[in-house]
Amino acid sequence: MAESGPLLEMRGIVKTFPGVNALRGVDLALRAGEVLALLGENGAGKSTLMKVLGGAHRADAGAIRIDGHETHFHSPHDARRAGVAVIYQEFNLVPALTACENIFLGQEISRAGFVAQAEERRRAAALFERLGVNVDLDKPVRRLTTAQHQLIEIARALAFDARIIVMDEPSAALTTHEVERLFAIIRDLKARGIGVIYISHRLDEISRVADRVTILRDGANVGERAIAEITRARMIEMMVGRELKDEFPRRTATIGGVALTVRELRRLPAVKDVSFKIRQGEIVALTGLIGSGRTETARLIFGADQPDAGEIRRGRKLVKLRNPAEAIRAGIALLTEDRKLQGLVLGHSVRENFGLPNLSWLSRAGFVQAQREGRHFRRWRETLRIKVPHDGQRARNLSGGNQQKVVLAKWLARNCDVLIFDEPTRGIDVGAKLEIYELMNQLAAKGKAMLMISSELPEVLGMADRILVMHDGRITGEIGNVAQATQEQIMEFAVA
Repeated sequence: MAESGPLLEMRGIVKTFPGVNALRGVDLALRAGEVLALLGENGAGKSTLMKVLGGAHRADAGAIRIDGHETHFHSPHDARRAGVAVIYQEFNLVPALTACENIFLGQEISRAGFVAQAEERRRAAALFERLGVNVDLDKPVRRLTTAQHQLIEIARALAFDARIIVMDEPSAALTTHEVERLFAIIRDLKARGIGVIYISHRLDEISRVADRVTILRDGANVGERAIAEITRARMIEMMVGRELKDEFPRRTATIGGVALTVRELRRLPAVKDVSFKIRQGEIVALTGLIGSGRTETARLIFGADQPDAGEIRRGRKLVKLRNPAEAIRAGIALLTEDRKLQGLVLGHSVRENFGLPNLSWLSRAGFVQAQREGRHFRRWRETLRIKVPHDGQRARNLSGGNQQKVVLAKWLARNCDVLIFDEPTRGIDVGAKLEIYELMNQLAAKGKAMLMISSELPEVLGMADRILVMHDGRITGEIGNVAQATQEQIMEFAVA
């Protein structure tokens, strides 16, 4: 690999949008059989650069060369024909179609004008056999797991004879076992001479899967290193432009009275007699493997689902929460696991999203007071350092970290006393993570009670005052002495 020329070269790539210099002369090189980690904060230019490579954007300046030959992509179809496949974080699959149909969508195998279904099935089966996995070819994609969606995207890339595969946050929604399977597949792709560009905010994965790292900051390339020549701390420093001495800011917890009591909460088959308490000023982490019942428990507390049995108390008061509106009135807020699907209305402005749970005090005579709404949003925009050019910016156009801050802003303005954070830092960069951690500490200092659901064990150990571990719908372990806890101890409870 070291002696061969680059499979891919991107030189001096420039891309501007109205008021934004997204890419400022970025260089990137990828060799055959290499995994290149592309790192950077949200808004650093990673997604824009990959959209240029994938033909979704046209660069304003610069050159793309494959095998030394300059090429120009006018559409994603051009990129696919050149052997480039981009697997985005939000999969581009049609839920109603089968795995087999999705693999060949847009490039169907035909005979005499008819789709050759038998041939497509044969090739799809061969692709999954090559990947060493089993996926039901005839089941609609909506009935398959997230990990299987990932495999379908990889199979589709291989079906198009991709030589360059971009994976954007591929492990974000996968279990530990599924991540290991993904890494095994990547190693196989490397062995076949395929170049992989791997984008992730999970820095612990980078040293395991990547050969080199390229780091972007503010639309420019700020460094390239072999993985053996760079530490985690140095990666973070290059990404954010400063030294972060403490990835998880410490605090001294001042614990008050009981703010929330959950007793024998049940909704079969996902939640089975769950009980716990959270006190004022306390951050309680709820962790476990995906599918253990964590999010389902949060939805019951927030009134989004109704329990079969059990009770919820706010302080000493028993509350019946028949819907989220009643939970909000009871002082409970939920930052959902999927901010794009459940936390925001992406087509609406950031100001309108901020106002949604606050219409009761931002309206008069049934009409929203837009100026008042904007004034309050701007106050929170400054407090949370939300990077947005104006209040009318649509939520879909923000980076993941800034989207999460908009969700935070709307709940903080509501002044709820119990905050449920479901995967609060998923898909956001290390700098934005630190800001959210510091905010959580500030909220705890003000007496807010927080339930933090997280799959990232370093985050759980770094932020929690107490840890609850779930398995198969039940709490199987509680760790009070977090300072002495280990990831292995948590995993023992998680697979109990």
